[in-house]
Amino acid sequence: MEKVIDMRGVVKHYQMGEMEVRALRGIDLSIESGEFVAIMGASGSGKSTLMNIIGCLDELTEGEYFLDGEDTLDLEADDFADIRNRKIGFVFQSFNLLARTSALENVELPLLYNRNVKMHEAREKAEASLELVGLGDRMDHEPSQLSGGQQQRVALARALVNDPALILADEPTGNLDSKTSVEVMKLLQELNNKGITIVLVTHEHDIAEYAKRKVVLRDGHKIEDSLINERRNAAADLKQMPVEEF
Repeated sequence: MEKVIDMRGVVKHYQMGEMEVRALRGIDLSIESGEFVAIMGASGSGKSTLMNIIGCLDELTEGEYFLDGEDTLDLEADDFADIRNRKIGFVFQSFNLLARTSALENVELPLLYNRNVKMHEAREKAEASLELVGLGDRMDHEPSQLSGGQQQRVALARALVNDPALILADEPTGNLDSKTSVEVMKLLQELNNKGITIVLVTHEHDIAEYAKRKVVLRDGHKIEDSLINERRNAAADLKQMPVEEF
């Protein structure tokens, strides 16, 4: 299998005034194509810093990081932006959708920066991406006309539209109720079953159990990297949840 993420001895230090903060202290991490990995850790564990480095949002201090075979070590700012757009689809806790802009237009946004995609192709790809997440009948709706779960589906469609090597989901259920959270995890499991590589950053143990593998950080060190033996099935969990009455 191809390695989508290949990190060796990754160190990240921050300077906070006169104090040096050692956020990551020699992380080795390999994630192969088609995996579904949950990254966990308490506040201050280095979880967010690792996510930022995986997402090419921050540079490492020492070590090596290959993203889908590309060395990120000496990339300039423009190169980082390019590799993010080509290789990574981001899903955030706060959805990050543009208001007064349709779901379709929100999903098209990443394609506006892709010089290889023509305008009519962008529209077709965005429509296909929304169909994939079950929002083919909501393409013209603005975020204010969609539920929280539907907004997160739009965000997922936007993350998928460039056919990225990796979906990086940062606390994607953090602003959602329990049932909607499971619905989002069901969609992530379905996408992973299609071969899409997913890295999920979460502090919720029950959400992490929908992944296939768990990586736990503490004080900048990786203290656990294990397969999830009793993996939760989101589709089955949804069937067990009570039907809401209005």
